[in-house]
Amino acid sequence: QVQLVESGGGLVQAGGSLRLSCLASGHTFSSYFMGWFRQAPGKEREFVAAISRSGGITSYPDSVKGRFTISRDNAKNTVYLQMNSLKPEDTAVYYCAARYYSGSDSRPEEYDYWGQGTQVTVSS
Repeated sequence: QVQLVESGGGLVQAGGSLRLSCLASGHTFSSYFMGWFRQAPGKEREFVAAISRSGGITSYPDSVKGRFTISRDNAKNTVYLQMNSLKPEDTAVYYCAARYYSGSDSRPEEYDYWGQGTQVTVSS
């Protein structure tokens, strides 16, 4: 069992920055690949970022590459998403997710655990 709790969402103006945090329960956090997804109303769930167990490998879609950075602190059981140069189209509920087995970072069905989500709203 792994429980994930996101925090750090809020309202920010376009061009601004925000850092999301995801705190995981349990003692095996370092055994999991971690990811961030987002979903806007009426749209499909979208892959945002993923990071390997030790943090040595990260992946991003083109939509956020160069603006977003995923990182993790295994000592704190926490994964972060640093979001810079935010755009109105980044507005969505952001979800933290964890998966044990290696697979495709961008596929939601590969992940075993999900957080409750945190709202990010970017105003123009």
